[in-house]
Amino acid sequence: MLKFPVLIGDIGGTNARFAILVDAYAAPKEFPTVRTADFATIDDAIQQAILDKTSILPLSAVLAVAGPVDGDEIELTNCDWVVKPRQMFETLGLREVLVLNDFEAQALAVVALGAEHLEKIGGGEAEDGMGKVVLGPGTGLGVAGLVHSRNIWIPVPGEGGHVDIGPRSARDFEVFPHIERIEGRISAEQILCGRGLVNLYRAVATADGVPPRFTTPAEITTAALDGSDATAVEALNIFVTCLGRLAGDLALVFMSRGGVYLTGGIAQKIIPWLKNGLFRAAFEDKAPHSAMVREMPVYVITHPLAALTGLAAYACTPESFGVETSDRHWIRD
Repeated sequence: MLKFPVLIGDIGGTNARFAILVDAYAAPKEFPTVRTADFATIDDAIQQAILDKTSILPLSAVLAVAGPVDGDEIELTNCDWVVKPRQMFETLGLREVLVLNDFEAQALAVVALGAEHLEKIGGGEAEDGMGKVVLGPGTGLGVAGLVHSRNIWIPVPGEGGHVDIGPRSARDFEVFPHIERIEGRISAEQILCGRGLVNLYRAVATADGVPPRFTTPAEITTAALDGSDATAVEALNIFVTCLGRLAGDLALVFMSRGGVYLTGGIAQKIIPWLKNGLFRAAFEDKAPHSAMVREMPVYVITHPLAALTGLAAYACTPESFGVETSDRHWIRD
């Protein structure tokens, strides 16, 4: 059991969100979102944006970070911060630190959130106790599974956002040669994240021989949603189609009769586009198992602090979840 008060944190490539749990029954005390670029280190951010703003001194921390958790110095994939749990004992006065993958926290949130925080994108009804998968395009592309065994939920972290993705339609074969690659390959994250959408938009523009007008994901999604730019419209169409293909693949991997969950600000913003039919068509196009996938529901998580909700659920009732803590839990001697 973690010692209260517990600091919980969801640290992504662009933003970090924190809250403090005074005990297992009180509502989390939330703090304003922090931009990672505004602080040199995570320790600085916690001290200046959290601890300096409250009289509550946390004894423990449960942090979810965007990157693989390996060793005593944990580097984030899309951020310069390095999490050093043992150093946090000295700089922040903590007695114990548990570090999880950020999409592990999102997976925990799936069973902690109510129906009011889920927007359904087709399919049948989620089956109780069956496998689930959560994925989210944001600064990067996060993926995690969730399986139920021996009356507990077990999150399955991974780096599924870096799987290969390739062209399928005739138009794909025109556009994909212009997508920026990493060491010769196109991973899902090269398309299905914020910078991936920009990458995709530029590829569509290049394929059509037109100059790109926009440079940010927000500009592209806005222009697509209001129909003011044909290149942006097509880029977003390809985006949701590829997201549907990947989501369907992951649904098969995890046999996700409990549902597929899309999380993050991009998914929330493009809900109307996710409902235009392209996403579900790509999601269900999984012969010979199309009929099975067709019944699997997809939801967009609309809660703005979903990962913190998942972390709070774990911190308060760790016995309800099969979270692996070996080599990820540091206790001050």
